[in-house]
Amino acid sequence: MTVTTISFKINTNKNFEIIDITPQINSLIDIDDGIISIFSKHSTSAIVVNENEAGLLFDFEFMLNNLVSDKFSYKHDMIDNNASSHLKSFLLSSSECLPIKNGKLDLGTWQSVFFVELDGPRANRTVTLTMVGE
Repeated sequence: MTVTTISFKINTNKNFEIIDITPQINSLIDIDDGIISIFSKHSTSAIVVNENEAGLLFDFEFMLNNLVSDKFSYKHDMIDNNASSHLKSFLLSSSECLPIKNGKLDLGTWQSVFFVELDGPRANRTVTLTMVGE
């Protein structure tokens, strides 16, 4: 059994941005079969799995913005004025654990892995991959 940990950086360009990181992850996989943990090291970002379809991605942003509106005054805003980004992150997840088969992510037909920026633009966001398998 092999355990490997690799990190890579992401630069974002917008306050809210959804970036398909599936190809980047697949290029870094160094085992044939096993599992991979994909973890964002930031409390105002997320890792999600879903379909890479423009209308759905638009709807995802629309939904989050309506669930956690900037029109409210949040206590955390007294510290660094990004409470809505942290609250959106609470609704999502900082990681995903996925299967690896034949050296690639074993995703469904329409699935992709996304890094979701909730408080950008930012430079050098870190995503850590931990692979366990053979």
